[in-house]
Amino acid sequence: MKRRDFLKGLATTSAGVALSGGVGSLASTAYAKRKKEDFGEIKSLKVHCISETSWFDNATLGKSIKAAGGINTNQYDVDWDLNNLGGYAALLEVEALDGKKTKYLLDTGWNNDWMDYVFAKDGIDKMLKNKEIDTLIITHDHIDHYFGIESTLKHQPDIKIYFPGTSMKKSFELLKGADFSSTPGCPKNTVPHTGELIVTNAKKEFYKIQDGFGLVFLDAPATLQVHGENNLYFKIKDKGYVTVTGCCHAGILTLINYARRNFKDGNKNYGCYGGLHISVFENWDPKFDDIIEGMKTYNMSKIACNHCTGWVWAEKAAAAGLPIIHGTNKNLSYKKQGSLSHSHTSNVYTGNGDDVFFG
Repeated sequence: MKRRDFLKGLATTSAGVALSGGVGSLASTAYAKRKKEDFGEIKSLKVHCISETSWFDNATLGKSIKAAGGINTNQYDVDWDLNNLGGYAALLEVEALDGKKTKYLLDTGWNNDWMDYVFAKDGIDKMLKNKEIDTLIITHDHIDHYFGIESTLKHQPDIKIYFPGTSMKKSFELLKGADFSSTPGCPKNTVPHTGELIVTNAKKEFYKIQDGFGLVFLDAPATLQVHGENNLYFKIKDKGYVTVTGCCHAGILTLINYARRNFKDGNKNYGCYGGLHISVFENWDPKFDDIIEGMKTYNMSKIACNHCTGWVWAEKAAAAGLPIIHGTNKNLSYKKQGSLSHSHTSNVYTGNGDDVFFG
């Protein structure tokens, strides 16, 4: 088969799963036979990037992991460099067809000092206190998405939480109020969670949050002994599906193909937001070119990437014609920026303080 024909087939075969680093089991015939979900539509989605700078320097993070024994080390056993820690979080505002708007918090970062700073900068702390935010969705219990849980709970301890069932035992203990801070960079939580806890798992897999907004749990492997991730899908009226992720460990082509196989009108792919977990440490592999070519076949309108998406991939994707949303440089007003933001002028990241509108 010619390479060109192979790439054209990415949209309808399991090849997209393999290239995107996903798990091949997602392409099983069981999924193809399943009745397609119809979970409604919304008018619009606005994603506000609270913080995508989970850490500020790749080399420093890599040094900490290597010193602890490598990427298969338990994340609670690594001595993290406190000066390098930030966090990942986003505010989602969903507008229903009747005009009602509901806010959701996606992830809660890592370093409490940094998360308290960005929460205050965007008024997230006040929103939590006033119970303007309906639900907290933890995509997965990785250091940079979850260790900052106290920064949320101290303002609203009874907030409803969606939490991956594959999370580590210590991560469940942290929700109840545990202290692991004897290891530098590891968390403590002095405010136990008292609200509704919905533990997601592969047996149920799809969770409807509201009309036009659903959550899919996929048990994809990650690093630091973490696995499993909650992935969000929104169906925008007259536009199609938007995927919002934390790290996209299953692979972006896997997530798009999931919608195609399992959702009504799933072939309408409008856009995506989040970390895409491609060339995370600015490395390059020929399969990353194939991911770009694969994504071209979906004719998406908006691709907003940051966090664990390599800057090099985002630049190459934009140059290849993918609709990469550029940032606004608002991140430069923050008290700290990632080292890569000073070495690139292309601004292909949706940075701290930026908004992306789907609708």
